[in-house]
Amino acid sequence: MALLPEEAVRYSRHTLLPEIGVAGQERLRDSSVLLIGAGGLGSPLALYLAAAGVGRIGIVDADVVDLSNLQRQVLHETGGVGRLKVESARERLHALNPDVDVVVWDEPFTSGNAFEIARGFDVLVDGTDNFPTRYLSNDVAVWLGIPNVYGSIHRFEGQVSVFAHRDGPCYRCLYPAPPPPGLVPTCAEGGVLGVLPGVIGTLQATEALKLLLGIGEPLVGRLLIYDALGMRMRELRFDRDLCCPVCGEHPTITEPVDYEGFCGVSVLQPSSSSTTNAMPIPEITVEELRDLREQGAPHTLIDVREQNEYDAANLGGTLIPLSQLPGHLDAIPKEGRVIVHCRSGARSARAIEYLQSQGWTNLANLAGGIHAWSDRIDPTLPKP
Repeated sequence: MALLPEEAVRYSRHTLLPEIGVAGQERLRDSSVLLIGAGGLGSPLALYLAAAGVGRIGIVDADVVDLSNLQRQVLHETGGVGRLKVESARERLHALNPDVDVVVWDEPFTSGNAFEIARGFDVLVDGTDNFPTRYLSNDVAVWLGIPNVYGSIHRFEGQVSVFAHRDGPCYRCLYPAPPPPGLVPTCAEGGVLGVLPGVIGTLQATEALKLLLGIGEPLVGRLLIYDALGMRMRELRFDRDLCCPVCGEHPTITEPVDYEGFCGVSVLQPSSSSTTNAMPIPEITVEELRDLREQGAPHTLIDVREQNEYDAANLGGTLIPLSQLPGHLDAIPKEGRVIVHCRSGARSARAIEYLQSQGWTNLANLAGGIHAWSDRIDPTLPKP
């Protein structure tokens, strides 16, 4: 169907480009893109794809808008704090371009629903911040024959590539298995420059539009690495791995699997000689820790966050980042009370699981971490 008069005006700067023209704009209107994630990367992706006139945009995200998101997730607004991200996204995209069909799933992208959600889309765009979903989206893209536009961010650096396009390599050709759990901090744990996902997400949107239009040279077999601090871009070329477990000549992974099924041996994984039955993780509340301190009761406090987090706000004690824990076991006593804490209690729980596997029995996890301390004990303590 020909462009309507209003569409001809809206997309006139596109149709003036010989590489796009009216036929290309009509092709965008008839195309569909699935976005995995409506956060930092998903924000510029969704906005620019909707503005470009992509006819159908799917968004998968189970999270709600948090105040800490707004430093980088420009798809959402202060008034939307507490709302489902997919609902906030749909409302914003319809305000930008009411002709775009926005389909949302307010649930995680999992091995149980991935095929059902992704099937029928022309391009899949990975805007996630976790390895289980990143590997799952790659595998599903390979099996469905959908190109996968990849992006990732960390602190001041970002990466972009296109996987599973025609005979090109997939994500596993470059990264066969995820890093050990806890080794790579998330944005919430390690921080990210607010504008960085805008840069990387816009590059991903560019690649998605090129794929839909069939123009230019996609980032197939090329990993674009962006350094915001040095304001440099470099390119790493790589080939399809014929031994890749998903897209190789003899694939060994042929259906969606859980993260634990392929995550490899972790530096924080229990040793082979340890018990196979996980011990419960004892907890201590921030009120109990406060009382211990006021009473002068002997205890050792271990902080497993990163150095920059410790510098921003801390409770004292010994800093041993989670990824460095195996090399600093001699700093943790096996006698007396040892309390481990982090930002919210997740990393410290993983640290305790590992230490228990190495023989420690005197550990307690500070429930809620330094955030709980700030909320309930000392409101003047920053919450980085």
